[in-house]
Amino acid sequence: MSGIMMMVIAIVVLGGAYLLYGRYLQNKWGIDPKAKTPAYEMEDGVDYVPADTNVVFGHQFASIAGAGPINGPIQAAIFGWLPVLLWILIGGVFFGAVQDFASMYASVKNKGRTIGYIIEAYIGKLGKKLFLLFCWLFCILVVAAFADVVAGTFNGFATNDAGEVTKVVANGAVATTSMLFIFEAVGLGFFLKYTKFNKWVNTAFAIVLLVAAIVLGLQFPMYVSLGTWHIIIFVYILIASVAPVWALLQPRDYLNSYLLIFMIVGAVIGVFAANPACNLQVFTSFNVDGQYMFPILFVTIACGAVSGFHSLVSSGTASKQIKNEKNMLPVSFGAMLMESMLAIIALIAVASFGQGEAAAQGLTTQPQIFAGAIANFLSVIGLPHSLVFTLINLAVSAFALTSLDSVARVGRLSFQEFFLDSDTDEKNMSSFQKVVTNKYFATIITLVLAYLLTKVGYAEIWPLFGSANQLLSVLALVACAVFLKKTKRQGWMLWVPMVFMMAVTFTALGMTIVKLSKAFVTTGLDLGNSLQLIFAVLLLILGVLVAIQGIKKLLEKPETEKKAERV
Repeated sequence: MSGIMMMVIAIVVLGGAYLLYGRYLQNKWGIDPKAKTPAYEMEDGVDYVPADTNVVFGHQFASIAGAGPINGPIQAAIFGWLPVLLWILIGGVFFGAVQDFASMYASVKNKGRTIGYIIEAYIGKLGKKLFLLFCWLFCILVVAAFADVVAGTFNGFATNDAGEVTKVVANGAVATTSMLFIFEAVGLGFFLKYTKFNKWVNTAFAIVLLVAAIVLGLQFPMYVSLGTWHIIIFVYILIASVAPVWALLQPRDYLNSYLLIFMIVGAVIGVFAANPACNLQVFTSFNVDGQYMFPILFVTIACGAVSGFHSLVSSGTASKQIKNEKNMLPVSFGAMLMESMLAIIALIAVASFGQGEAAAQGLTTQPQIFAGAIANFLSVIGLPHSLVFTLINLAVSAFALTSLDSVARVGRLSFQEFFLDSDTDEKNMSSFQKVVTNKYFATIITLVLAYLLTKVGYAEIWPLFGSANQLLSVLALVACAVFLKKTKRQGWMLWVPMVFMMAVTFTALGMTIVKLSKAFVTTGLDLGNSLQLIFAVLLLILGVLVAIQGIKKLLEKPETEKKAERV
């Protein structure tokens, strides 16, 4: 299958899914475009800030994308292009988009509260506590992994085997541009808040800032070491987690969303211009070097198909910015399908290289393979290969850094909510509650633990991310299914994804625990693997307990039936 054929299939399937299945869900669940959303009712200038659809879409898409939809398909390509293509399309439409829309819908209908509060209201307080603890641990894991990834892409120095240190120009340019994005975002935030220009003027202003940052970054690369970048990134995350969303989070994601959309549009143009051949096998084997297609394929391709992290963004930050209920479909369902399109592009990118060809060109990491392929495609229409390669690397680093903004804030909210119940009187809280629910305390303790874990390294953290992320999707689907049942709305479309992902995640985490336990008994474990084992056990126990509580509620008979039986 050629690259163009794969792209056409993706556009038809994903576009048709939005028009048909997305609107079907919207009609079945009941959208009231006249209802006041939590963003208006509870506007606080920090987390609850109503925003235009394109701004919230920018936040949602830039936050959920991360590096996942690029890394996952390229890694999973060992099983062949057909399993990857099918899972991205089927998973993206019937698993991921449904989960994201349901999470945002449930949140908006519950005063913009997170999935944790929804679990408390419809499953029970114990379920909520367990879920929030799971979320908090997961967020620490994600912040640690993504912070190390971003610091690596900003690292201005490289050391060869002989110990010689050289400057990396591409990384320096990406670092300068990314730092400029942050300062420009603050200015854009004030511009959007205190001016009343229409969206086209705002868009033009954002694009001018975007281009200016890229040009300056290419002209003035900055060279800073990896360890220093770790510190700078965590200071930035600390500020971004407590600042009002309109001052940094919204405008930064708005800026980045244009960069990411331009990247996707450019990649699509490149595919149609170059029509790359597919050099991957259709299907290789169910077992590739000890890696079984089930569950590895479905854990490796998370973002792009279904990702539990999306539910935290949909219910933790984006739902608090929705102006009108009708905006939920394009923001949640639409952003997920856009991410699936990015995953398809990543599949076409890796398929365009012959066996060993990418490594021969010095492209060893997934982002490098992706950037190298897109640069090859666009060079057909005359664009400079080196310029495109640098810009794609910039976009990929923007994915990861933007996800950090959101996941750190979600981690902070999860920690705060753990010590609060829906009936807590904030005026009469104990001294202990006032301390642990303080946004600065919650942010600092979350980030300190993540920083310590970052020192272990991305390679040691990442293997757990996929399983933990997919288990989170199970819990979100369970919570939303219970909400829909309790509110007498149709929820059958969540059942198959919920059961399938339960089988995937419990199998994957179980395999990880067995493997690490055997190694612990025979040879012992280093610090990185020991942390993996501890996190895997904790996440599996918490996940199973929350899932059991939720399923009990799902299978519980309605009150009218119970009364009839008693009579």
